[in-house]
Amino acid sequence: MTSQASPAVGPSTPEAAPAREPAVKVSVIVPVYNPGRYLEDCIASLLDQDMPAGEFEAIFVDDGSTDHSPRRLDDLAATHPLIRVIHQANSGWSGKPRNVGIEAAHGEYVFFLDNDDRLGRQALRRMYAFAKANDSDIVVGKMVGKGRGVPRELFRKTYPAATLADSPLIDSLTPHKLFRRSFLDKHGLRFPEGRRRLEDHVFVIAAYFAADTISVLSDYVCYYHVRRDDDSNAGFERLDPKSYFCFLREALDIVEANTEPGPLRDRLYRRWYRVEMLERLRGKRLLDTPADQCGPLLHEIRTVVAERFGPGVAAPLPPTHRIIGSLAQAGLLDDLLGFADWENNIAATVRLDDLGWQDGTLQLTLTAELRNGDKLLTFAHRNGRDTLDVHCTLSPAGQAALTEADPDCTSRLQKSKVDVLARNRDTRAEYLLPTTFSRTRYPVAEQGAVFGQVFQARATVDIATAASGRPLPTGTWDLFVRITSCGWTKETRLGADRSDAATDHCVPSVDSQRDMMVTPYWTDKGNLSLDVGKHTNRRPAHTGRRLAGSLRRWARNSAKQ
Repeated sequence: MTSQASPAVGPSTPEAAPAREPAVKVSVIVPVYNPGRYLEDCIASLLDQDMPAGEFEAIFVDDGSTDHSPRRLDDLAATHPLIRVIHQANSGWSGKPRNVGIEAAHGEYVFFLDNDDRLGRQALRRMYAFAKANDSDIVVGKMVGKGRGVPRELFRKTYPAATLADSPLIDSLTPHKLFRRSFLDKHGLRFPEGRRRLEDHVFVIAAYFAADTISVLSDYVCYYHVRRDDDSNAGFERLDPKSYFCFLREALDIVEANTEPGPLRDRLYRRWYRVEMLERLRGKRLLDTPADQCGPLLHEIRTVVAERFGPGVAAPLPPTHRIIGSLAQAGLLDDLLGFADWENNIAATVRLDDLGWQDGTLQLTLTAELRNGDKLLTFAHRNGRDTLDVHCTLSPAGQAALTEADPDCTSRLQKSKVDVLARNRDTRAEYLLPTTFSRTRYPVAEQGAVFGQVFQARATVDIATAASGRPLPTGTWDLFVRITSCGWTKETRLGADRSDAATDHCVPSVDSQRDMMVTPYWTDKGNLSLDVGKHTNRRPAHTGRRLAGSLRRWARNSAKQ
């Protein structure tokens, strides 16, 4: 079905949905503007949903596209009853198309999907069932990013009922969620319209405060957040600092209107301070910012911080963030660039000490650490405290700002952690593997008070349960190690640096429950990957004959069944 949007639709005058039991369970709303080839993956993921076709609909709102998308969508709607298309003049951003979609929706719930992203096959069915089981106003389904950042801590576990006070919910402010339609209407929740940034933050934070029950579904990847190869996603357009932080203040206004001064307000504000401000002033991100934009960006950040944030916002942050914040508030752009250059060289390194199959599970032992260039990242222990050992040249004012920031990281080092994860090479779905680890303080030679932190870790790959309690799906799974320490989260592939024992023990196994081969192997770059049921031709060099024979026997046996 194809139609034209009514020009009267807007955020200020939402109409109540008819009082009826919806036949459609979920309406998926897709704002469309020149998505090019990325639209096909979005469409395919909708047509592939395992929710029965009569129980959901997809509403594509074409916002004046000038590519082939309008015709493609009209042709699609002509052959698929679950597809509806609305055409409208270009509004400049995603807010109005989403509002138009809400007004047109027949579903009990609505879900917002971007035209260059896609859904997991079971996403709608699982999220709807979870919403009904928990009487949820909002369901946040697990996201993974393909070149885009997504919340990770939020999806470490499933929350039948989460709040802004007891979960990392504030880390998820994109609109890619399931919302009860009657809830949106009851509270008059609509997106700000026009060409503007952070319309999703304003909508989502208002919805969080209004909701009675917010649920987080973390045991299935519902949403794939995709970065286009040409960086043409709307969020990657050049930023105008003045207007951007004007829009950001609108989100802060909603927090202020719904909280009292104190720890909760500071905690919520901290998300914008950390992600939208400090992260823009650190490492590669700052170094890649156009020179003519750095000054205005710093000015706007300083202005918002001075206007809105008390000391309680920055105090609990890691030392790296506190240092950047202190340099920023002093207006020291050159020192920020120097610190960013130093930070940009920090990376995780890992050595695979051994691996082997034990009772049907692959056991991995490894040593991991953070390094700056070719040297261990170091800390200084003085007067009973551990402080960050910063090796970059700062101005006298910069040194004073660093001291004022207090680079103490004693408690942060005690909370540092290492995770091992499996990530699907095609879909980018990722699962944390059960991992235990210990921390060791490694003294730097001839400098007794200076040390680095080294992790010894053991991870288990249980093919039967690795996917959040379910079997790891068929495919190629790359293994990564992630270190979180003192404000850094650094990730690296596992296996290129390995012991002879690890090489010797890299042999295939069989998933007896699914009768398929599971083959750990070294990639062309020497990294460790798992081939689950795809029967790769790559093999451990030393066991080539043994592996080839195993694969041939498995293939012959499979052919007979």
